[in-house]
Amino acid sequence: MQVREVMTPDPVACTPDDRVETAAKIMMDRDCGAVPIVDTQDCRHLVGIVTDRDIVMRLIARQRNPIGVPLRECMTTPVFTVRPDDSVEEVVRVMEEKQVRRVPVVDNGNVLVGIVAMADLARLTGDEEMLSEVIEEVSEPVSAMAG
Repeated sequence: MQVREVMTPDPVACTPDDRVETAAKIMMDRDCGAVPIVDTQDCRHLVGIVTDRDIVMRLIARQRNPIGVPLRECMTTPVFTVRPDDSVEEVVRVMEEKQVRRVPVVDNGNVLVGIVAMADLARLTGDEEMLSEVIEEVSEPVSAMAG
């Protein structure tokens, strides 16, 4: 099975200059936890991703009011991606290795064409054993960094 068969195509995206509240409203309206960030809405070259956790950890936990803050100040870069022709096993590998729950899908020009979330894998593959393994690997605590 290929990524194109499980991805959500043409996801709503924001730009780095859009405000945090714009991404938060998209997350609320679409019941999702991440919004891809593209250079412009016309070109849609992927430049980052913002998650609900990014907003909480990079702004709210630091007692910074998120209203009016541009997404460039809390988005995650670089972004781990897959291609539409990649196998589902590849997106699972990326999720496990990078400990991410959502993986944007880009074409050869780095243009955003989709996104795969663990919920997509659960809904479309029906492979409970694989999903259980992904959840376990993604949820594994990251060892503390020395410093």
